[in-house]
Amino acid sequence: MRRALSRRLLLATAGSGVLAGGLGLHPSNAAETRKLDLIAERRVIEVNRRPASVFGLRQPNGERGLVLAPDQRFAVSVANRSGEDTILHWHGQTPPPDQDGVTDTGYVTPIPAGGNQSYDFAPRSGTHWMHSHHGLQEQALMAAPLIVRTAEDVRMDAQEVVVLLHDFSFRTPAEVFATVTKGMAMAHGGSHAMPMQDLNDFEYDAYLANDRTLADPLVVRTERAGRVRLRLINGATGTAFWIDLGTLSAQVIAVDGNTVVPVSGRMFPMAQGQRLDILLTLPASGAFPILALREGERQRTGFILATPGAAIAKLADLASAKAAAVDMSLEQKLVAAVPLAIRPADVSHRVVLGGTMMPYSWVIDDRVWDTRRRLAVAKGQRVAVEMVNRSPMAHPMHLHGHHFQVTAINGKSMSGAIRDTVLVPVNGAVTVAFDADNPGRWLFHCHNLFHMARGMMTELAYG
Repeated sequence: MRRALSRRLLLATAGSGVLAGGLGLHPSNAAETRKLDLIAERRVIEVNRRPASVFGLRQPNGERGLVLAPDQRFAVSVANRSGEDTILHWHGQTPPPDQDGVTDTGYVTPIPAGGNQSYDFAPRSGTHWMHSHHGLQEQALMAAPLIVRTAEDVRMDAQEVVVLLHDFSFRTPAEVFATVTKGMAMAHGGSHAMPMQDLNDFEYDAYLANDRTLADPLVVRTERAGRVRLRLINGATGTAFWIDLGTLSAQVIAVDGNTVVPVSGRMFPMAQGQRLDILLTLPASGAFPILALREGERQRTGFILATPGAAIAKLADLASAKAAAVDMSLEQKLVAAVPLAIRPADVSHRVVLGGTMMPYSWVIDDRVWDTRRRLAVAKGQRVAVEMVNRSPMAHPMHLHGHHFQVTAINGKSMSGAIRDTVLVPVNGAVTVAFDADNPGRWLFHCHNLFHMARGMMTELAYG
């Protein structure tokens, strides 16, 4: 079994340039004390035959991102070689607040160019990721996977394929932000009224899967009739995707790193910041595209699973028809495999998400960060938060330092998924619950980077 597993894990990243070796096969007693180094840097990638200067996060051996073995501590030293200040947020982790990787709450200052910062905490298992929480660096690909494996993952005996999705522009993040803040109608030279629902803030130059487009996609060679576990991460700053498995049937087995009662299907929505673990079994032979379709548009990216010797056909980066808006169809089906203990809420908050495309302004309770209304709770309380969306765009809302359970959608109670990021649809409401078990000041914000930067951010605070 161990020999077969090792072969599948090595196949998982062959040719990907991401996580090529740190796959958590170390004995647990060695893994508990193993130290990891991470380098934040500038690098050049090729996007549709053009060079592009972007950021990156790698280990000294070249592996992008981190994979931790079962029981391994998050003992990581970050060396900032990017040429400018940065700070890294460990999205999906629940560390002490001074290790969360944000400067807004006052615990830490950015890592200066040429400086170093160390972290050491017990990690939360699952498919997570890391990204800059400094300025707009996330838009320029200061992001990478963060996988924390479990003993059950090892026993699953499935080939693991980790893919980070992103939206990309040859413009600098500041130029992109300047464009979106003018409003899409103004950016296109028109003055027409905005539709009832807006889906995308900006026309990106490309959409990436592990830094690659469909012009030169990642091809992952698999075993014949083998089982594959996709660990998909939506690291896009402004784009929600539909994950299209084509002819393959599969099961979603985890979201945001938390196991769920399996949900079968061939197409699944994924908002910014969210993760999907998808388990599938391949046919005996063939090449099978796994596509990410930009919501509301024809653009797409993706990668290919291929059995030995299978021919790889060229794929267009435009679909024949526009994708639908990302919706709550999957969210309504998800049931937590390990739900919160049943207890009434000790404190409830209701927040209203608002904003407009013109002027480009996004708020929580009609307030921006500087005038925010904190969500006050006390340690040990069960907290319920209802998010009501009164704006023309859906918002993927992310809470730092905690994972919550989705307990209602549009007022309908449910025992939904455990998550850290949930989409709140236009004219919709989502209620979540969590236990206040990690005291500190924690950001609560939209994971559309430009919505957050424009004001859609507040904080949860307790001692």
